[in-house]
Amino acid sequence: MADINQMTAPLVLRDPEGNERVIAAAFSHPLGLLCLDLFWHQSSPDQAAHLLRGELHGEGPWRIGDYRLRVLGCHNTDPHLADQFAAWNQYLQNHADEYPPRAQMMEIAARLGATPQH
Repeated sequence: MADINQMTAPLVLRDPEGNERVIAAAFSHPLGLLCLDLFWHQSSPDQAAHLLRGELHGEGPWRIGDYRLRVLGCHNTDPHLADQFAAWNQYLQNHADEYPPRAQMMEIAARLGATPQH
């Protein structure tokens, strides 16, 4: 099974209602999967961190409960998500010094109960 903790490609989370959004990161959690929204570091954990309960299945796309995760498509495969991803990339390029390093992100995820792997 592909390890979602090691994914470097952008991921898309689809909720049970069919709404999709790009997420910044996903980490294994004893109860399921912890997902961080884009711009998570500019918000509080109760707003930007989401625990998806259940067992993660698949090789990509993945399923957990009624949620689906997949890699963001390239070459205009996901035009409805292009603006989200472009804004995120622009922010990361222009504010790299403001975005927490991966180690800090993993520490925060661990404090929220996740079991991130290096």
